[in-house]
Amino acid sequence: MQLLRRGDSGPAVVEIRSTLRRFGLMTSPATTPEDDRFDADTERAVRAFQQHRGLISDGIVGQATYRALREAGWSLGDRMLALLVSSPMSGDDVLALQERLLELGFDPGRPGGVFDEQTEQALRKFQREYGLVPDGVCGPATLRSLRQLGRKVTGGRPRLMREQEVLRQSGPRLRGKRIVVDPGHGGPDRGVVAAGVAEADLMWDLARRLVGRMSATGMDAMLTRQEHTCPTDPERAEFANTAGADLVLSLHTDANASMHAQGLATYHFGNGTGATSTVGEALAGFIQRELLTRTAMLDCRSQARTWELLRLTRMPTVRVEVGYLTHLGDRKRLLDPAFRDVVAEGILVAVKRLYLLGQNDQPTGTFSFSDVLAHELERGGAQAI
Repeated sequence: MQLLRRGDSGPAVVEIRSTLRRFGLMTSPATTPEDDRFDADTERAVRAFQQHRGLISDGIVGQATYRALREAGWSLGDRMLALLVSSPMSGDDVLALQERLLELGFDPGRPGGVFDEQTEQALRKFQREYGLVPDGVCGPATLRSLRQLGRKVTGGRPRLMREQEVLRQSGPRLRGKRIVVDPGHGGPDRGVVAAGVAEADLMWDLARRLVGRMSATGMDAMLTRQEHTCPTDPERAEFANTAGADLVLSLHTDANASMHAQGLATYHFGNGTGATSTVGEALAGFIQRELLTRTAMLDCRSQARTWELLRLTRMPTVRVEVGYLTHLGDRKRLLDPAFRDVVAEGILVAVKRLYLLGQNDQPTGTFSFSDVLAHELERGGAQAI
């Protein structure tokens, strides 16, 4: 869709302003013809909405923000909810359904607001247990039952506990772990391009280095794309889900209009309603600390986002933004193969630290790839770092 920003006008702006006004974010009243103008008040309201929904708060309405505006308008009970394979239903009503199922002891997976196969399975189980027709459709009868029943699971957020338990049961060894590595962009989509350097090429090289190291430890590491292809984010997420990955690592660089913007950031799934991936958050933190220690880059922190790849994957997913290609210093680092080796090693060690669960762990930045490899290949393989 066309990007909408301050200074634009037309019917699309009228729709955006109307939606923001319905959410109580617009201070100015509806007027004609001024209501079709994307003014400073509209930009402020868009920024507030983006911040609340875990999006980049840039005041510009692009595809992700428009999708979020549309989804935020749905409340549970507004419509029938069911699995549509070709075009999955999404919205805050789906999110509310998923969270309600979790409270009742049924697992729809991560509450990302998308009605997928796992949500349908959880809904069918609920319907069977409570004597309803197990058709996987959330209609009036199912909705009444959902609202009448009390919580079965108490003492924390059940999805978070399940995610942590899966991590605990998987053990400290890397061997056998299935990891999907996602080099950003690709093919005709070059990503950020600065001084003739393309994000897609750098991240492809970094991903290959990371996959090589992971494979050497016995991990089953896979790439979401080939060098000259560019799947959409939903396609990348579907690849990871179909593969049954344990983790997804998405590699990117950033850009900014200011030549002074620089640094490293990591992102995990999380939204303004409290839904989050605790394991994803932990892994993002490990990666952030390992890379900061090893590279001395500026710390742009770990942050929660609702980007499609983060919310559509069923497993913990972290997006790593390795510097700004628009910054001379960061670009110089990224062009150095030795630096990309350091980044690949730091990410691998961070994954190892995640699976250690704090047991027999060592200070950040003190382990090398050879150290990890030696411990993974020890006879019996039971000893952790």
